[in-house]
Amino acid sequence: MIALDVQRIESGYGEVQILWGLSLALEEGRLTTIVGANGSGKTTLLRTIMGLIPAWKGSVSFEGRDVTHLSTHKKAQMGLVLVPEARQLFTDMTVLENLEMGATPARARSEYRQTLEWVFDLLPRLKERMNQRAGTLSGGEQQMVAIARGLMSKPKALMFDELSLGLSPVMVMSLFEVIVKLKQQRLTMLLVEQNVQMALAVSDYAYVLSNGRVELEGEAKKVREMEAVRKAYLGL
Repeated sequence: MIALDVQRIESGYGEVQILWGLSLALEEGRLTTIVGANGSGKTTLLRTIMGLIPAWKGSVSFEGRDVTHLSTHKKAQMGLVLVPEARQLFTDMTVLENLEMGATPARARSEYRQTLEWVFDLLPRLKERMNQRAGTLSGGEQQMVAIARGLMSKPKALMFDELSLGLSPVMVMSLFEVIVKLKQQRLTMLLVEQNVQMALAVSDYAYVLSNGRVELEGEAKKVREMEAVRKAYLGL
């Protein structure tokens, strides 16, 4: 079943068009990754899907419903959630307070305690840091808080924008282990990631973007073996 369906989407900033008729689909319970060079439109796509910037043309459907022009807030209430680039935490608030901010949808509030325990099991370091101000954490720990905040909303589909950007290799491995655990729990996910080799290794399906269009797509293992991808993104 298709959880998220993006059809012929066009958008950009001001008069500058970034996306040119781009289409993709997220299958329920699978991990899909988007890779591409800087400026290929990856972040713009996520922002358009979430309604942070308007779609000029095309459509976005979530669970069979047209949500193209719904507000970001309403999409989040429906279960479509974005873990944004650069984390965007409330740095003067504690870890626990940041997680509470994630549990705003009605269904998330009613299951707050159970979800919090699940999140702490998934990311035990956050339980140790729960009373610490988010702004005093390391970059990797802040990314953990951003992921946990997204999970606290009880998402039906969770999107990550540059999960590993600026983090140490050890922390990147830790975060990808979390992604694999979520995948095993059949959470529908869309991952935009600069670490192409790692992203393709853990994903089910992949799209390669170039200049705001889908250049290649297919099962992640097959995309990983495509000569164009190996040369352009894997250095092989």
